[in-house]
Amino acid sequence: MNTWPVIILGGSGYVAGEMLRIVAGHPALELAAVVSTSAAGEPVGRTFGHLHTAYPDTLFCDLDSAEQQLARAPHNVLLSAAPHGASAPLIERFVAAADAAGTRLTVVDASADFRFSDTAAFERVYGIAHPAPRLSEQFFCAVPEHVRGDPPAAHAGHPGCFATTMLLGIVPLLAEGLIEDDVYVSAVTGSTGAGRQPRATTHHPERQSNLFAYKALAHRHAPEVAALAQAATNRSVNLHFVPHSGPFARGIHATIFAPLQHSTDVDTVRDALQDWYGRQPLVNVQQELPRMKDVAGSCFAALGAAVDGDTVVITSVLDNLLKGAASGSVQWLNRLLGLPETTGLMQPATGWL
Repeated sequence: MNTWPVIILGGSGYVAGEMLRIVAGHPALELAAVVSTSAAGEPVGRTFGHLHTAYPDTLFCDLDSAEQQLARAPHNVLLSAAPHGASAPLIERFVAAADAAGTRLTVVDASADFRFSDTAAFERVYGIAHPAPRLSEQFFCAVPEHVRGDPPAAHAGHPGCFATTMLLGIVPLLAEGLIEDDVYVSAVTGSTGAGRQPRATTHHPERQSNLFAYKALAHRHAPEVAALAQAATNRSVNLHFVPHSGPFARGIHATIFAPLQHSTDVDTVRDALQDWYGRQPLVNVQQELPRMKDVAGSCFAALGAAVDGDTVVITSVLDNLLKGAASGSVQWLNRLLGLPETTGLMQPATGWL
């Protein structure tokens, strides 16, 4: 198996920490550089104590040092865990540097910068000018399980944690004509979804033994989900989304409600999900409603269904840092490199986080 050198951006955050952990066990990836402007020159193991044994001598580096890595191999890969708005300019810099060095670069971005095919839509939702509009046509964004065949562009944007959780449940039922266009979602996420820097809503005394909604019916991920669902199904969806902060570190549990187009039973709904995901090893359709601990600490997602009269409920669970970010990004990277998409991603869940 060929080995590709990996550069990771935004290297001291939680998502980058999981990217590092995956790369350490991936048979075709080798860490070339991990960039953190705030921690450049410091050991990776000081920031991520659990990774000290995997990277005992590895130091965070600055952008210039990482850029120099590009000339050392004919084909490099770049995983960006940099924040929204900051990621695209960094990616643009590395794409230009790779072109100047005459080397190939494959990019997967975990931020929101390339989730919209239309840069004007990004600007409406995020309230800033798109930081690298010339690169947009080189990127595509989708849940990996929803794109059959070859990836449609050279680089990928990951849909994100809430979006992946919702889209896994919504897209099959929308595509198969089982549900109406109005979809309602209540989803609870762990505190790691808010990033490494502490805030009032992630400070442990505020979050522990607590549960609260935020940005109800106004969250910026809702239009991303609507756009990606339409791209996957050719049907528009009216998404009514209420996110919640949960008193746990990692994981997302989403409850998706939708009116059925026609009276049906739960077996028909499960069969539709199974038709979409039966050959997708990282998504499990369960007879019972899944628990978050079934998937926390793993690269898997799990779905369950219930039907009552004219309403269907799908529960969708995944690890926000992995399937919702780091491992979902590596899953796309595997496909872009021509590898089996599960390469390095099949470790089971931990069970007792």
